[in-house]
Amino acid sequence: MSLSRSKQSVTPAKAMLAAVSGYAMDGFDLLILGFMLPAISLSLALDPSQAGSLVTWTLIGAVVGGILFGHLSDRFGRIRILTVTILMFSVFTGLCAVAQGYWDLLAYRTLAGMGLGGEFGIGMALIAEAWPAEKRNRASAWVGIGWQLGVLLAAFITPPLLGVIGWRGMFLVGLLPALFSFVLRRSMGEPEAFTRQAKLTPALSFTTRLKMLVQDRATAKASLGIFILTSVQNFGYYGLMIWMPSYLSANFGFSLTKSGLWTAVTVVGMTFGIWLFGVLADRFARWKIFLLYQFGAVAMVVIYAQLRDPTVMLFTGALMGMFVNGMIGGYGALISDTFPPQARATAQNVLFNLGRGVGGFGPLVIGLLAAKISFVAAITLLALIYLLDIVATLFLLPKKQGNDDSLGAIG
Repeated sequence: MSLSRSKQSVTPAKAMLAAVSGYAMDGFDLLILGFMLPAISLSLALDPSQAGSLVTWTLIGAVVGGILFGHLSDRFGRIRILTVTILMFSVFTGLCAVAQGYWDLLAYRTLAGMGLGGEFGIGMALIAEAWPAEKRNRASAWVGIGWQLGVLLAAFITPPLLGVIGWRGMFLVGLLPALFSFVLRRSMGEPEAFTRQAKLTPALSFTTRLKMLVQDRATAKASLGIFILTSVQNFGYYGLMIWMPSYLSANFGFSLTKSGLWTAVTVVGMTFGIWLFGVLADRFARWKIFLLYQFGAVAMVVIYAQLRDPTVMLFTGALMGMFVNGMIGGYGALISDTFPPQARATAQNVLFNLGRGVGGFGPLVIGLLAAKISFVAAITLLALIYLLDIVATLFLLPKKQGNDDSLGAIG
């Protein structure tokens, strides 16, 4: 069926708006939870393990949603399924506001996570098909910056709003994306590359698309390497961002507002790191840029764990954030270049969200290590996981980039 005049093929600018906005709302939704954990724990009498599991199960839900919605996006369209994911996480985030205890809140967070899980991969697939291959790295990096914009918004508005509307009121803010998704669906069509491919390729089953991720030795190696990278990145990110405000408050007397400032400064560093990654990866070999950032992450995490001056910690967080989270600027383009359009969103969501599922244990592991040893030791040990990243980049990742959509070749 041809697109109507009101739903012409999505332009690069509109594709970017859809992808960045959706990912920004995800970042906002998840990070307000980090700020609200103390208030939620007090209100619902949650122990630290239960509080940490709210984050973990949100991310486990993201794995399930990512796999499901990635397949549906490859079959039915990027914009259509993107809208469904936004609606899903918005509605269940809103329902968190009426939770009466741990178990119903856990269920709502898991279901909201399913919606969240679809956002990254669909947005990245949309960008890959709406933007030219030679600009794919920087365009994908801009989508990654969307998450940071959502986190910055959470850092600035949660401290003043939380005391006024409470944690239940903050969850109601999550309903706002539903309005956006309605406008989005009415104003955009599918990317031309997707509609062209859909006409040429018969509908594939879910299992067929999954098999395309491991269809031969080279592809299986690439999938394993990408899974390792996304797991390490998410583990480090969530482990740091969820627990660092509490650590700064308990050990250095940071108020909620000052913890919000730390988050904002760190996220500014992350944002710069993501942007820089995209620019560098379009000019130089992407796998070499991954190595640069991975070595930087090892060094900065070790250095940061030794700091004791609150002011130095506040601003050094920006440099640490640049390396620790800047690598997300390369994942979308890496996966888009590695897999063909008919399995692109499936690959994006499966590989990234499996990594996010592993990363969901970051807050749990950091919390346990901090309780049994010390937070400083926990953060220092965190640096070791980036060494695994380096090995995966050297021996598993494909070195080719910028593939034509019709090829999706491993190289």
